[in-house]
This record gives sequence, structure tokens and C-alpha cells, in this order.
Amino acid sequence: MLSDHIKNGVERAPNRSLLYALGYTEEEISRPIIGVVTSFNEIVPGHMNLDKIAEAVKAGVRAAGGTPVLFPAIAVCDGIAMGHIGMKYSLVTRDLIADSTEAMALAHQFDGLVMIPNCDKNVPGLLMAAARINIPTILCSGGPMLAGHLKDGRRTCLSHMFEAVGAYHAGTLDADGVREYEENACPTCGSCSGMYTANSMNCLAEAIGMALPGNGTIPAVYSARLRLAKHAGMQVMELVKKNIRPRDIMTEAAFHNAETVDMALGCSTNTMLHLPAIAHEAGVKISLDAANAISAKTPNLCHLAPAGDTFMEDLDRAGGVAAVMKELAKKDLLDLGVMTVTGNALGETVNAAENRDPAIIRPIDQPYSQNGGIAVLKGNLAQDGCVVKQSAVAPEMMRHEGPARVFDSEEDAIAAIYAKKINPGDVVVIRYEGPKGGPGMREMLNPTSAICGMGLGESVALITDGRFSGATRGASIGHVSPEAAAGGTIALVEEGDRIRIDIPACEITLLVPDDVLAQRKAAWVCPELKVKTGYLARYAKLVSSADQGAILQ
Repeated sequence: MLSDHIKNGVERAPNRSLLYALGYTEEEISRPIIGVVTSFNEIVPGHMNLDKIAEAVKAGVRAAGGTPVLFPAIAVCDGIAMGHIGMKYSLVTRDLIADSTEAMALAHQFDGLVMIPNCDKNVPGLLMAAARINIPTILCSGGPMLAGHLKDGRRTCLSHMFEAVGAYHAGTLDADGVREYEENACPTCGSCSGMYTANSMNCLAEAIGMALPGNGTIPAVYSARLRLAKHAGMQVMELVKKNIRPRDIMTEAAFHNAETVDMALGCSTNTMLHLPAIAHEAGVKISLDAANAISAKTPNLCHLAPAGDTFMEDLDRAGGVAAVMKELAKKDLLDLGVMTVTGNALGETVNAAENRDPAIIRPIDQPYSQNGGIAVLKGNLAQDGCVVKQSAVAPEMMRHEGPARVFDSEEDAIAAIYAKKINPGDVVVIRYEGPKGGPGMREMLNPTSAICGMGLGESVALITDGRFSGATRGASIGHVSPEAAAGGTIALVEEGDRIRIDIPACEITLLVPDDVLAQRKAAWVCPELKVKTGYLARYAKLVSSADQGAILQ
């Protein structure tokens, strides 16, 4: 056991004395020591229940003959951090989480790990750490929130809440209407109830094989979530016994499975940042270029919020991620031979699944569309690519051409939108918000929600080198690479330039002659960094571009 390094032999008597100081018995010290890393805190709604999940995991570890040891990971609530400097600290925590987990696990020589995340950056951050550390590991999330209900019986969620603010500024919703959404959009603990980034990544943790069936969809408030946590604690002991490690599971084939499930579910565009980053830690290279090829052969089977009016609890009732994979397997779109944390091949999980509601999970022959939920666009405006959640784009916006309305920050753009200075047909460009330029690559949920809430979702596009929340819908195109701060073409766009977007053709074009762009490039000077001290300044110096997953180099 790895833990022998801290507990065996007379030379380790000082180490053992400190374990005794913690109250551990000789019997407990002799067993495999399992690190239980939890993102519990009292500021993130998706994490307020993780103390209960952690206790259930620990009970499972003990029941299977191990000694659980709890330690923390940080977490940022993207919704609370949205719209101010706090959002600069969201994506950057992914790497802090990975680094601190690596430090704790290797410093204390744990024999295995159970990872308990729930929200946007914790799931990829912990999976990055799992691949890097490569000791037997299982992920068990805290589960999604239930959908809310308005007085008239309609169900609601966080994306509706953000759009309600836009409706208020448009004069179509009064303060009492905003208050009704405010009090009902987020009715329970858990990751927010649509197919946003947190739920996307928790579902993909199943698809990649690092979590037990049900991890992505069992609601946070269901007792089944506690039972899942106990089983995760038991199962990590099996992984230790059989020496099944994350890199045995997170293979190239497993990542292709995850990308395929991503397309079928209609996941958040943030998966296009996180999957490459996790793969990088596992020694696997995946690129944006593969996304369109996978999308071209993968039907979109689910329209959960914000793309539709169904929620995670509906997906769970319909059979969850395993049922989606069963539909995909009918067309041989998955590699069912890959290993999972169940200790068995993925095929065993898929074969046992059942699609219990074809209205929620469309049969493979009756999809919402023949293409997957995400598209990668390229062109002179984004030579290295940019990303759009095409399953959440109105049909009339799949092809669009209009004049650029250029803003060098999210704040300037949102002010113009609320001041009703954006007109139907416009293409809003928000730049210097990328990984380096932000720094931190903020989510643009406020401006996209304002556009939709003000009734412009079917007539205005938004392009940014920042990124979007999974709650964003509409013709919202992010991750433009190279970013403005790196001298990408988005830095050269001027007010009124025509921009053409063709999502079906996967193209995005700035309609400005090459010689004019060359002149602008020669005159361009990179603005000073917006943040010059602290972690964000260090992050800006180390971070790669969005098309590479915004990994630290």
C-alpha cells in the first residue's frame, strides 16, 4: 500500500504518532487509507449538502474495510460570482483544485481517493487531479437541484432567472415578477437544474467511466444520492484491491465516448475547455477539430434547459446517462469495451439501462437533430476555433450576418444592452475577456441573458473570447481563439464591420479585406493587463489558449 510509506516500520514511528494524535486506532491505521476530498462549503448551493455526501462515502469506505480521511477542496459559485470581478476567479480555481488535491494526496500517501465535487470547476479540477495522481479513484457528486415552480404552475430554473432581469430592463416584467423568479428559481440544494456546466460534467464523469451510474442525474435531495455515495465508498475499496487506476479508465476511447455523450445530451460549451484539460493530465490529446466530426455522426437526443423545458430530474426519471448511452450504442457510436469504476466494461452498464421516457431521451432514430449539441466554427475571425451550443440556437439564427458592435469588456456590453442600444441584426463582440486578457475567461451569462430577456434572442448574435455559462442560449459564440490579448483577429474588429456566421457550415468570417486587416494588425498594441498582482496575474502568464483547454503551461 502507498500508505505503508507513512505507517510501517520503526522509522515511521513519528508518522504513526501523529496518526494516533488524530484519534486513529492501530486497527484503522493498518487498513488502506482513503482520502475523501470534498468541496463542501456554505456559499455554493450545489455544495451545501456535500457534508452529508461525505459522511455517506466514509460509511461506505468503513463498511468495505478502509479508513476514510476527509480533506477539503475550494469551490466558487459561478452564479454568485457572475457579473463582477468574482467571475475572473471561477475558471482559475480548476487548476488550484487540481494542484491542491495532488499536494494533499501525495503528501499523505493515500491508497485511494473518493472525490466529492458538484459545481462547474470542481468536477474537472478533481478529474484532472485524479489523472495526474493516478491512484485508485472514484468521483461521487452531490447531485442536481430540483426545478422551481412559479405561482401559475410553470417550472423554472436559474437561466430563466437571469433572463427575467433582461425582461425587466425591457419593460416586459415588473419588479414583483422578478421577485417571483428570485424566490422560486433555485428551490433546493444541488447543482442548478438544467444541463448547465456542472451537470454536464457530472454526466460526462459517468460517460468517461469515473463515476457510478446515476452520478450525473440523481437529485441532490433524493435518498438515492446518499445510497450512491455509500456505494462509491465501498467501490473505491474494490478499485484499490484490483489496482484499477484513473489512467486505466480515462483512455483515448473513453474521452471519445464522453465527447459523443456530450453531443447527444446537448451539454455546456464549457466541456470543450474541460475535456481537453482532463485528457492532457491523462496523457491523451483531444482537440477541437475532432468535435465537429463527432457531432456530424451523433444525433442530439436531449433538450434540457436552457435548450428546452425539461430538467435533470426528468432525465434521471427517464433512465439517466446510461439510457442515453444505450440509445447511442444502437448505432455503434460508443466503445463499450472500456473499463469503468464499476470494475466492469462500459457495456455492462449500458446493457442494464432502459429508456423509460422517449419524450425526454429521444430514440436514436427520432432525434432533435442529426448533429450533436455543440459546433466548432472556424474562419478568419477564429483561426483556431470558437464554440457554440447549436442545440440552443433559434433556427433563424443558425445563419446570420450583421454589423459588429464592439466592446472591450463585459461591463461595457451589458450597459449598452440595458440602454437599448443594441438593435435587431447586430453582432455583439466582447473581447479582452479571454484566459489571458480577462484574465480568467469570464462567463458571459449576463449579456446573453439580457439579449434573450429583452426579446433579441432570435435576431442578435454575441461573439467573445470569453466563455458562456451552460445556462446560456441563443447564437452565443465563445472561446474565440486566438484571443484578443494574444493578437487574434477579434482584437482588430471595428464598429460596423460585417460579420457572417454560418453554424451549419461551421464557419465564422469577418468581412474585411485581408490587406485592411494587415494594416490594423501592424497598428495594434496590446492593452495593459487588467490585473497585475496576485494569482490572476500569475495565471495570465501561464495559461494557454481556449482551444487547448486553457491549461497552465
